[in-house]
Amino acid sequence: MQLLVTDYIMLASTVFCLGMAGIFINRKNIVVLLMSIELMLLASNILFVAFSKFSGNFMMPTTEDPAGQVFVLFTLAVAAAEIAIGLAILVLVYRKRQTINVDEMDELKG
Repeated sequence: MQLLVTDYIMLASTVFCLGMAGIFINRKNIVVLLMSIELMLLASNILFVAFSKFSGNFMMPTTEDPAGQVFVLFTLAVAAAEIAIGLAILVLVYRKRQTINVDEMDELKG
C-alpha cells in the first residue's frame, strides 16, 4: 500500500486542528500555547515535505525537487529558536511573578 498526497494532507490537517484546539481550549497556560504553536508548524512541515515528494505527479512519489525538505530545515531552525526564546522569557516571567498564567501578565512594568 502506497501513501498518496491526500493521506499526508489529512495527517497535516489533523495535526493542525489539534494545535488550534490546544490554543482555543487552554489559553491560560503559556507552555500549552507554545506547544500548540509548534504542532501547527509541524503540520506545515508535513505539507512541505509531502508536496516536495509528490512534485509534478500527485500519484507517484518522486525525488526530483528537494526544495520542500530544505525549507523544512529552515523552519525547524526558526522553530527551535522560537521555543528557546519563549522558554527563556517564560523562566524570567515565572521568577518575577511566580505564575505562568497568561491572564495575569497584563502589566508592562513591575
